[in-house]
Amino acid sequence: MPHTSTQRLTADAAGIARAAELLRAGKLVAFPTETVYGLGADARDDGAVAAIYEAKGRPSYNPLIVHVASIEHAKELVRWSGTAENIAQSFWPGPLTLVLPLREDAGIADRVTAGLSTLAVRMPAAPLARELLTEFGGPLAGPSANRSGRISPTTADHVLSSLDDRIAAVLDGGPCPVGLESTILGLAGRPTLLRPGGISAEQLSEALGHPVMRRQEREAISAPGQTASHYAPQAQMRLNAAEWREGEARLGFGDIECDLNLSAKGDLDEAAANLFAHLHQLDAQGAEVIAVAPIPHVGAGVAINDRLSRAAAPR
Repeated sequence: MPHTSTQRLTADAAGIARAAELLRAGKLVAFPTETVYGLGADARDDGAVAAIYEAKGRPSYNPLIVHVASIEHAKELVRWSGTAENIAQSFWPGPLTLVLPLREDAGIADRVTAGLSTLAVRMPAAPLARELLTEFGGPLAGPSANRSGRISPTTADHVLSSLDDRIAAVLDGGPCPVGLESTILGLAGRPTLLRPGGISAEQLSEALGHPVMRRQEREAISAPGQTASHYAPQAQMRLNAAEWREGEARLGFGDIECDLNLSAKGDLDEAAANLFAHLHQLDAQGAEVIAVAPIPHVGAGVAINDRLSRAAAPR
């Protein structure tokens, strides 16, 4: 049921308290993490979780990430392991989601896992997200706060342009510093990279002590962000553009003439932080095609290219 208007809450004690109050009442509240804005709902409330899928227009087979305030809270939801402990100690809080077997007594709403026997859990680093989780006192389901398949939101304005009147509130914490969704590591079997993100495969392999396996695209969906078409603007996308064509919106990287530059100095972390905001801005200008300069496929560039390839996929 759509809300008549979406409240914009301030990033202070009063705003956090109001956000937690709404969440306890089964409402949807968008909140900032270090990666993107998440669309929060009580992960134990089946009606609230169903409202996430309705507000986003998200397919029911696409599972949700659950955000927790601490490693101890994660252990209450999933069957922990020595590997999970090692990885969590290395990268939590931070832009890394772990997929582990769901505990039978976790109390998580069935819709969160989309029928899977595993749960995706993350402990965000953003102070505002941590404060909200602590104030709320429980796990929050939190996919990106946008219409399903569209560009992910890195500001409260992005959230409102996509979900205004569909959710109760957005907690405005300013722009998200990482700008790309979390890396997802599967730990239900052999450690497997299920989605690239802010933590690289090389970093994970170093922490594991062996190379991390990679998910193959033909495999069944096992975590969020794996659908072929995702993160898409209204415009069509042309990737690895070696030259610009007339009428295109030009998204550059490095020392290049363009309409918007992900990073003029060729910094991949800066490019990741700017990606979704720049796509939002170019898309709003109404061009039929957004052309993107080549992005090096190393470090954060792997995650950037993953998002770009899904944004450019047939819809």
